[in-house]
Amino acid sequence: MGHNDVLRDPIRHNNWATKSLIRFCRDQGLTAEQLEATGVGTYGGIVATLDHIVRCDGSYLRRIADRPLDFVDSEATPDFDLLEQWNDEAGVLWEEFLDSPIDPERVLSVDNNTRGSRVGIFIAQAINHANHHREQVCAILTGLGIEPPDIQAWEYAWETERIWDLPAS
Repeated sequence: MGHNDVLRDPIRHNNWATKSLIRFCRDQGLTAEQLEATGVGTYGGIVATLDHIVRCDGSYLRRIADRPLDFVDSEATPDFDLLEQWNDEAGVLWEEFLDSPIDPERVLSVDNNTRGSRVGIFIAQAINHANHHREQVCAILTGLGIEPPDIQAWEYAWETERIWDLPAS
């Protein structure tokens, strides 16, 4: 086992959950009106919120991995295919980051060198932020009468064979 293995499931689940939600929303054939629907306390519409999730994840990641992710600053107007592509690019860089030694105490700039925080906090924020906004998208879907996908860690575990039924004793 490697020194970063404890982070693999949380980070992989995070990337998988975002990708699953992007694909689910794309496959629903939602109207422009539905895509712009918001809910009380939500960030924005479905595409805007998914874009926010993916770009923020990339922003956190490029700082902690000290590697560029061009999509973070892209002027492109995203659609589901582009968001999935960007999420996949982040997934590759997350894997590279996990394969390298991580110093959770390394200090990074949070806001243009006005604040500093540790790498471990950036990792926690990346996961928490994405969970928070994915739930907002799920709430919007529910408000539209669409049952959102199961994107819990348990579902990720089933899909990746990280959970299984034990034989009866």
